[in-house]
Amino acid sequence: MSTPSQGGKEPARTPAELREQVEHTREELGQTFEALAAKADVTAQTKEKAAEIKDQAAQKAVLVTDQFRDKAAQAARLVKDKTPDPVLDKAAHAAAQVRDTAARAGRLAAEKTPDPVREKADQAATMARANRTPLLAAAAVLVLFLLLRRSRRRR
Repeated sequence: MSTPSQGGKEPARTPAELREQVEHTREELGQTFEALAAKADVTAQTKEKAAEIKDQAAQKAVLVTDQFRDKAAQAARLVKDKTPDPVLDKAAHAAAQVRDTAARAGRLAAEKTPDPVREKADQAATMARANRTPLLAAAAVLVLFLLLRRSRRRR
């Protein structure tokens, strides 16, 4: 396989062994180059760091939100526990009365409203839902106009 060298110190390598050593050296150089390129790629490092920070922020937001919900639930329980039962009963009764009255008013309005008017109202509501953004923009412009007009009258 290998032949002795002229000085007797190290055996001479065959061409196949030399090719294998060159290929091995090339692979090591390629890996070293890739590692250096990765260290020098500031953009990629910045993106990785930004992704890490984004993940940490999302985790922190979830944690804070959960803590806030827990505190709000605890406060609600505390208020409910501290509120006397007669007051809670009165509040529940009043809420039920308001719901019943609103439902009755809605039914009465529906019964008394003529069919053509009800159909037109349904069409208007459907169009308003379909064109929500332009209507909101128009309303904002109208409010702004009225506020400017009012402020000019005061001067």
